Amino acid sequence: MRLSWIPNAICVVRILLVAPSALALVAGRYELTLLIFGVAAVSDGLDGWLAKHFGWTSRLGKILDPIADKLLLVTVFLTLVWLHLVPLWLGAAVVVRDIVIVGGAIAYRMLIGYVEGHPTTISKLNTLLQLSFVLAVIAACAWSAVPHPLVTALGAAVFVTTVVSGIDYVMTYARAAIRESRGVRAAA
Repeated sequence: MRLSWIPNAICVVRILLVAPSALALVAGRYELTLLIFGVAAVSDGLDGWLAKHFGWTSRLGKILDPIADKLLLVTVFLTLVWLHLVPLWLGAAVVVRDIVIVGGAIAYRMLIGYVEGHPTTISKLNTLLQLSFVLAVIAACAWSAVPHPLVTALGAAVFVTTVVSGIDYVMTYARAAIRESRGVRAAA
């Protein structure tokens, strides 16, 4: 029996955990939110490891994984902003970056062709910091022992890597679009 469907199933489970994590957060059930969000965060690493380690990558998985990541992080960030647990400017930076990336990918697909998206190192760091920051904010709500300077430092790191990775994506795909357009003109 082929097991290559497992990473995609894990992505779907992660998508299904978005609403329960936001609802638990709104209800003030921070420990439950940590559990749900933690399971979702671990599943992100697990499905990626399975796909790479066993060669279980698929075109669907390349679409599902970033969708699951974006849905989870953006939903939780917006919920934290709505609850006044994260500043609006930080939540806006995270959401605007994702809108720019998704909008750029759609424009690239429509104007140039298939987008072979590969997360950059700074983007991977940004995702790790976003996950860590969200976990730290929720943990600080659940337990007073979480140091506020840690949460603040993670928030600052999220902002910096959000801006830098957003600019990096724009520059990377702008260069790719220029290369493609030059190649089309040279072939004509």
